[in-house]
Amino acid sequence: MDTTKRVLDFRSDTVTRPHEAMRAAMAAAVVGDDVLGDDPTVKELERRFAATLGKEAALFCPSGSMCNLIALCIWTRPGDEVVMEERTHTFVYEGAGSARFAHVQTRTFARASGVPEVEDLVRSLRNPRDIHQPRSKLFVVENTHNVAGGRIVPRERIRELSEVAHAHGMRVHVDGARLFNAAVATHESVADIVAPVDSVMCCLSKGLGAPIGSCLAGPQDFIDEARRVRKALGGGMRQAGIIAAAAILALEEGPALLERDHARARRFWQGLAAVPGLAAPEPETNMVRVEVDAAIGAKRLAEACAARGLLVFAMTEEHLRFVFHRDQRDEDVDAALAILSSLCAPRAAS
Repeated sequence: MDTTKRVLDFRSDTVTRPHEAMRAAMAAAVVGDDVLGDDPTVKELERRFAATLGKEAALFCPSGSMCNLIALCIWTRPGDEVVMEERTHTFVYEGAGSARFAHVQTRTFARASGVPEVEDLVRSLRNPRDIHQPRSKLFVVENTHNVAGGRIVPRERIRELSEVAHAHGMRVHVDGARLFNAAVATHESVADIVAPVDSVMCCLSKGLGAPIGSCLAGPQDFIDEARRVRKALGGGMRQAGIIAAAAILALEEGPALLERDHARARRFWQGLAAVPGLAAPEPETNMVRVEVDAAIGAKRLAEACAARGLLVFAMTEEHLRFVFHRDQRDEDVDAALAILSSLCAPRAAS
């Protein structure tokens, strides 16, 4: 009998492990050399992904960060400017790849909700006739917005932003690492959400459950160039059909499971109301952004939780991020709330 204590891992939806059907699909995958263009399983994944997103073509990459960087490299040239909200993943968590490899300048704006307003884009536009200024060439939208707590950028807002950007000669790229979460929550198709944008990336290794990989989608000529850039970045993989087989399963079955993650996030949020010193806005998808009273401290609380077998990230000194994913159980929500309650309960004066 396995007496190992179950670890409650709420750090991210990247911690999911491939289930037995995925492992079997990986073992049985028909493979070839993807750099040479002859891995049939990768090609099938790319075909399905492009069709799902409503784009002409797609490219399988090792990570979402690489997909985002490839898009930056293609839609800009050195010295151009990219615009995005100041806590967007591409700006905060991707190792300054935009500067290191694409050689572009990033202009950010602050929006507490994480959802860009059209005025944010308009105010960020440069004068293309002024030689002192960089050219505004790309607008990046993260949907859902990670640091804002899994906030959804509405389809209509993406359409409005795309219209303004295109009118000023800019492209629009969607970092859709968790785009399927947004689609499930709004009862819309991912294709409809990103119909007006020029390129889009989705992670298959987050809530959808694949062990590795993301896909980038856009026009055929964009993807042709993306394949060249991927190679230059060291992202060309050989018998990648082994991991593409798992990604196909994730794309097929993963979206239908996301609502369960959202429901657990809501139930966790409701339970937080009884925990002193903690508060959180109502979640829109699979994340709960928990504000922690200064007397408790987010980092101290995260460390205390870890000692009890509850893993969670302290995103700042003031808040924790709980992420819900397919490897969790309903009872994990209750267990996490119990640990938080015991750690945050007021101590009786001695």
